Amino acid sequence: MPRKYIVYGGELSYFTRKLEAAMVFYGAEFELRSKTDELREEIESRSGTHQVPVLQTPENWMIADTTPLMSMLDGRFPDRKLYPDGPLGVLVHVVEEYFDEWIARTMVHYRWHYEESARFASLRMSGGNERAAAQVLNWGPRACRATGTESTRQQEAAEAEYVRILEAAEAQLNQSAYLLGDRPTAVDCIVLGGLRAHTNMDPTPKKLTSGFPKVIAWSEHEADDWDGLGELAPFPDSTDFAQFVLGEMATTYRPYLLANQEASSVGAKAFKANVYGEMVSYLTRPYPPFSAELVGERVRNTLNIEETGLVENWLQQVGLSDCF
Repeated sequence: MPRKYIVYGGELSYFTRKLEAAMVFYGAEFELRSKTDELREEIESRSGTHQVPVLQTPENWMIADTTPLMSMLDGRFPDRKLYPDGPLGVLVHVVEEYFDEWIARTMVHYRWHYEESARFASLRMSGGNERAAAQVLNWGPRACRATGTESTRQQEAAEAEYVRILEAAEAQLNQSAYLLGDRPTAVDCIVLGGLRAHTNMDPTPKKLTSGFPKVIAWSEHEADDWDGLGELAPFPDSTDFAQFVLGEMATTYRPYLLANQEASSVGAKAFKANVYGEMVSYLTRPYPPFSAELVGERVRNTLNIEETGLVENWLQQVGLSDCF
């Protein structure tokens, strides 16, 4: 039985690096390991998924899915919670959703639509094995089609959206140590996951992120230097960065999520949504509706009546009440 936590995943995995950032913030004793062929069957059988990351706990559980995982770990590290109590915890969860379920597609686009990055990533993922790298390269474009970044217009708009994110993060990190105040949250974990696994890793987007020195310094060393202290900006205003993300969500993630929820409810394999001013085809994914429901569960299970009313009013004000 392990005496510490083991994160099974990969250095080029968005969600692995999200969980890695979380484990650092928790101050947990952990190790990041690759999911080797020898362990693959056991890890996938016990965790119930082929995806990474999977967390092996000190009591030898194998658990996947970063958001529920981090909610569990909050209970184990209560002084270093990444989802604060009360309405502010809901705000953190909602902002996190944008990066988990929407910006992930931009990471996929940057990696597989640019030859230099695709070559770099496929070889690194396959340990330099050319045959295995070729198989990975075949997967990449399919993932881009499934997530709606096949057209030039969608690619350019997704990149422009990510530039706005970097601009907002750069401005915020000149005001506070983290994106929602002076202590980290789950939002910082997923933004760091994107930088460390993708946009400050792959050669093509790295040329872009290099123009944001505060973001790069934060990603490469400053973010990890947390002493466990600090306060978050209060609900509902939070920080300028949070307000920026909520504005983006209402016009991009919201139409995608609502169309995906409808398609899931009727068992449709694909759907279309109006994103960036054009109708875009996506493969229906069951996880975004499930993930949105986790936000609803947080509201129902952790808030009192007064807090619930405050959150419901806030969701209406930011134009997201029909999402969660």
